[in-house]
Amino acid sequence: MVQLTRIYTKGGDKGTTSLGTGKRVPKHDQRVSAYGTVDETNAIIGIVRLHTSGEADAMLARIQNDLFDLGADLCVPESPESDEGAKNRLRIVDAQVERLEQEIDRMNEELSPLNSFVLPGGSAASAHLHLARTVARRAERDMTRLAESEALNPAAIRYINRLSDHLFVLARWLNDKGAGDVLWKPGANR
Repeated sequence: MVQLTRIYTKGGDKGTTSLGTGKRVPKHDQRVSAYGTVDETNAIIGIVRLHTSGEADAMLARIQNDLFDLGADLCVPESPESDEGAKNRLRIVDAQVERLEQEIDRMNEELSPLNSFVLPGGSAASAHLHLARTVARRAERDMTRLAESEALNPAAIRYINRLSDHLFVLARWLNDKGAGDVLWKPGANR
């Protein structure tokens, strides 16, 4: 369990921060950027939840918790299986990805097919979900860039990829099951 007794430590005053291993890295380190963008996604979802209730809010609550799991996963670099502590580290698991897929499929069954791209808008919750989706895509770019140089949990990458799909489908679902979607009209303002 995490226990925070002091919020400021002055440890970052010289432009570095600690990973979950205690190793100090620059605050602009690619790993820090990746989990920072995950945190940003989570904050936007918190705003979305001001406009949701019921099943949608329950899904978003689970996602917010998962995003903290993802941040914990990202802040501790992968280590060899021989590392005794490696098996006890918090990592995103396939069951979390599968839950997102099941929720996407369930919501998508109730949506009409798209005839155009969806513009962010409709309801307040949907507009904020589109913002969260774009930030989740940035987190995915940060994570895949990191994975080019360091080992990364493959389930973590699958999770963030599926999350942006989930947020898109949920945005449509909350827009009166797609009836309230704002659709792109190519060249409409020429």
